[in-house]
Amino acid sequence: MELEFGGEYFPRPIPESAINRPGLALTGFFRHFSYRRIQVIGLAEFDYLRSLTAALRLERIREVCRRDIPCMVLTRNRHAIPELMSAAQEYQIPVMRSPMITSRFINAATIIMENLAAPQIRVQGTMVDIMGIGVLLQGPPGLGKSETALALIERGHSLVADDVTVLRRDSEGFVIGSAVQVTRYHMEIRGLGIIHVPSLFGVASMRSNMRLDLVIQMQPWDPAADMDRTGLNSETMTFMDVSVPLIRLPVAPGRDMAQVIEVAALNQKLKRMGHDAAKELDQKLVNVLTEKSRM
Repeated sequence: MELEFGGEYFPRPIPESAINRPGLALTGFFRHFSYRRIQVIGLAEFDYLRSLTAALRLERIREVCRRDIPCMVLTRNRHAIPELMSAAQEYQIPVMRSPMITSRFINAATIIMENLAAPQIRVQGTMVDIMGIGVLLQGPPGLGKSETALALIERGHSLVADDVTVLRRDSEGFVIGSAVQVTRYHMEIRGLGIIHVPSLFGVASMRSNMRLDLVIQMQPWDPAADMDRTGLNSETMTFMDVSVPLIRLPVAPGRDMAQVIEVAALNQKLKRMGHDAAKELDQKLVNVLTEKSRM
């Protein structure tokens, strides 16, 4: 977008993230006018305004502007007509223009506004994309999260965020992970320093954002700890009221964590498709024992 008029009137709050076309309002009907949204003037609105007399055109535009709308956007790269400039100046409304056609602008702006308005948190952890499964690696510092993510990248998977991951909840109720803008594309490897991932492994080694499907909690190996060996005891972790499957993996010298996490992600993908290996085996054992008890 380009600023057409009223840059000195920024910043202005946008109370609602949806986008509105004020077609009915320009005809004089304001009963359900969504004045708290960005107002988009498209081809239909422009042609309608041109069909009015100059005096009536100014009156209708003033009625829209005086309701303290956040701003106006003119699509198809149109410039503001004199009546619109006059009303916008009177009520201090910024006016912008975009070369996009109205429908595409509204679609793109709606997605951007929903992302900006979505609940967000920052969590410690490294996030990777493993064959379409978003995996967040968490654990104490120095346990090897970044090194494990680096090994996964070498296997052909993609990095989403290193060390700190930004999580937001989208309109469909999913948790989406992305990197902090400053550290995007970079990783810190202890003893090596900062590396630029796409320069070393290509652009396919990075993902700008990814749905969070699985949390891997890496923890030091403790022989006395009661580790889950069947996978029947499912755990979850909650982010912004959304539950995400959780797996606790012990880290031990010589254990290939990248391979284990890769298998965990593939197993989670199978679960999404309706195949749970642990439950299927458990059901087979129950069936066998039931048949033996009948003999």
